[in-house]
Amino acid sequence: MGSEAVQDGRTWKQYFPKGDLWVFGYGSLIWKPPPHFDKRVPGYINGYVRRFWQASTDHRGTPEQPGRVVTVIERSFWDTLDDPQKDLESSATSTLWGAAYHIPASHAEEVHDYLDVREIDGYSVHYTPFYPVLPDSPSTHVHPAKGQSPLVTESHPSGRSLPDAATPITCMVYIGQPTNPQFLRDPAERDPASVAEVISVGHGQSGRNPEYLYLLEKALETLGLGCADGHVTELVRRVKAIEQQHDRKHEADIEESNAEREIREGVAYGEA
Repeated sequence: MGSEAVQDGRTWKQYFPKGDLWVFGYGSLIWKPPPHFDKRVPGYINGYVRRFWQASTDHRGTPEQPGRVVTVIERSFWDTLDDPQKDLESSATSTLWGAAYHIPASHAEEVHDYLDVREIDGYSVHYTPFYPVLPDSPSTHVHPAKGQSPLVTESHPSGRSLPDAATPITCMVYIGQPTNPQFLRDPAERDPASVAEVISVGHGQSGRNPEYLYLLEKALETLGLGCADGHVTELVRRVKAIEQQHDRKHEADIEESNAEREIREGVAYGEA
């Protein structure tokens, strides 16, 4: 099943007839999971590119001074855009790593409502196949929500572990479509130097914009899949350089250290 935009969020039930829900996170959902999940599984989706090309007027910025947060762009459309970092996307399938969460049917409606509010600033619901991959063998414990039993997975012949079956799982994912008002349409705004400059001074109701960037980098690292996102890593390098130039290196170091600790604790306890 390919990705598909849905106008009425309630149509999610046609994708999940048992009433439960799978949600894929590629940004803040990796370190700040939805409530009531009982399984957290690392893995990937295909055909998308992750970029800090979504303006944030709430969580990491304001309407007067929007910050920058990630969205994913369909590869077929991204190929038509001018991106100075095209060389960072070497995969023909545009494999994009993140984490998927299983929400039991008893809480699916509540979590869907929660996510609709959380992702209100320019994101819309899509559905796409998710390929679960776990790094440990022969078995791996995936930390669920607090109070739940961990998911134990069997080893896969490739040396990586997969939950139950190696078949893809349909996941709901929130995407900032290029048609949404927060998408950076101006190529100059999408330039890495411009994005880094905006992030370095951004601040919203959830905190400083650089903190979001550092959290994402640490969250991707702790997936344990031995892969890095070049776009994110390069932005971290640029923002750190700007922070140092403006005598904010100490503040940046503290934020990065706090991000690392928060991610570590979140993975350990299944909480954000």
